[in-house]
Amino acid sequence: MDMKKRITLELRSRNPAEIAELVVDNSRSADGEVEGLTDEFTELEFLSMVNVGLSSLAKLPSLPKLRKLELSDNNLSGSLETLSEKCPNLTYLNLSGNKIKELSNVEALQNLKSLQSLDLFNCEITSLEDYRESVFELLPQVTYLDGFDQEDNEAPDSEAEDDDEDGEDGAGLTGDYEEEDDEEEDEDGSEGGEEEDEDEEDYAEEEEEEEEQAGVQGQKRKREVDDEGEEDEDDDEDD
Repeated sequence: MDMKKRITLELRSRNPAEIAELVVDNSRSADGEVEGLTDEFTELEFLSMVNVGLSSLAKLPSLPKLRKLELSDNNLSGSLETLSEKCPNLTYLNLSGNKIKELSNVEALQNLKSLQSLDLFNCEITSLEDYRESVFELLPQVTYLDGFDQEDNEAPDSEAEDDDEDGEDGAGLTGDYEEEDDEEEDEDGSEGGEEEDEDEEDYAEEEEEEEEQAGVQGQKRKREVDDEGEEDEDDDEDD
C-alpha cells in the first residue's frame, strides 16, 4: 500500500489537526519521497515511517509539535538539514538501518537544539573509529546515542516504566481479589461448619429420642410379660 493511501486510512475521516500520533510503517513512498503528509498535521507529536523506502526528506511538511520521529530501515544518506527546519522541537530521532556513512551526514542535526536521543544503529557510520566520542562531541545536546549515554548508562524506557506501573497496579488488584476470595471462603467455611454442627446436634437429639422410645417400649414389654406371668400364677392357683 502506498504511503498516501495509508495515511488516508489512518485518518479514519478525522481532521489532520486532531492527530497526535501517526504510524505508516511498511507502506511504500513514491520515488523515495514523503507523500500524503501536509502542514495540516499541526498537532502531530509522534511520527513513524519505518521501512517505507525513503531516500529523501525534502518533502517533509512543517510539523512544529513533532517530538519523536522513527525513520529506521530506509535509504536516507543525507538531507537531514530538513529536520531542523520542519521539526525544530524533535527530542528523539531514530535513523538506524539507513545509509549514513560519515559524520558530515549527521552534522546538520546540530540545529536540533532539543534533540536528546539519537539512534544510528546498523548504519555504516558506527564502524568509524571513535564513533561514539565523535558524535557526542559533534552533537553536545544529545544525551543518548544508540540507547546509551557517554558513561554507557542505558536510556530509560518510558514504555517499560508504564508496563511496570501497570503491573504493580494489577498485582495490587489481584491481591485484593485474592483476599476477598479468601474471606468469602472463610465465611463459607464457617457457615458450613455451623450447619454441620447443627446437623450433628439434630442427629444426636433424634438418637436420644429413639433411645427413650426404645426404653419406654422395653418397659412396656416387661410390664406385659410380668402381667402375663401373674395371670399364669393365678390360673395355677385356681386349678
